[in-house]
Amino acid sequence: MNLEILRKIGLSDGEIKVYSALLEIGATSINNIHEKVGIDRRNIYDILNKLIERGLVSYFDEDKKRVFRISNPEKIISYIEEKKSSLEEVKEKVREIMPEINEIFNSKKEELKAEIFRGAEGIKAVWDEMLNYNEIYWLGSGMYIPTKFPAFWNDWDQRRKKNKVASFHLFRHEKRGEVDKKIFPTSKFLPQEFSGNPTVTVTYGDKVAQMMLGDNMNVFVITSKELAENYKKYHKYLWDKVAKA
Repeated sequence: MNLEILRKIGLSDGEIKVYSALLEIGATSINNIHEKVGIDRRNIYDILNKLIERGLVSYFDEDKKRVFRISNPEKIISYIEEKKSSLEEVKEKVREIMPEINEIFNSKKEELKAEIFRGAEGIKAVWDEMLNYNEIYWLGSGMYIPTKFPAFWNDWDQRRKKNKVASFHLFRHEKRGEVDKKIFPTSKFLPQEFSGNPTVTVTYGDKVAQMMLGDNMNVFVITSKELAENYKKYHKYLWDKVAKA
């Protein structure tokens, strides 16, 4: 597939080659990427870090080796949305090839144990992925993303409503009085004892995301049906027995 259109959103030739290789191969090691694209290994590391910062690539560790894979391809559209004033035409062209990209991406899906997303774009990539599920369960919400990235959050919440994705927030105690119930109608507040460092646990589908939202933002996403079911049970117990409206 010709992904040269991605140059229009700021990707370099090397980034396009590496992204294309990961799309074709699926989750893989840097050695296989090197064999596929023929770029010097040191440059591949730099390219991967840039793609990770953009939220287009994630990684996980397996058998003591680092494995890389592309994030949900819809992240490309989200990335463009933030620059839509000048990239509306490019977005439409990317939409034209999105079905083919998704087809290849879905055919390469593996059962993953964990993924790591770094920085602001990594956070946004995980949030975008949540919109592919019917329900989202939040534990320890603190208005971090609406505060840090208000434009992104407003766009995301509009897409959530359009997709009819239910969102159940268990907010930190100190956010009582700051939360607009019109914006967060399905929300309750945890006791003060649950407050602490700026972290949030989010469960959606078979995934559990641990978000670190301090100065260094990182997200650890674990794919496990059993783990997700347990976290949904924890959320339900706290919602029914502990949290207050």
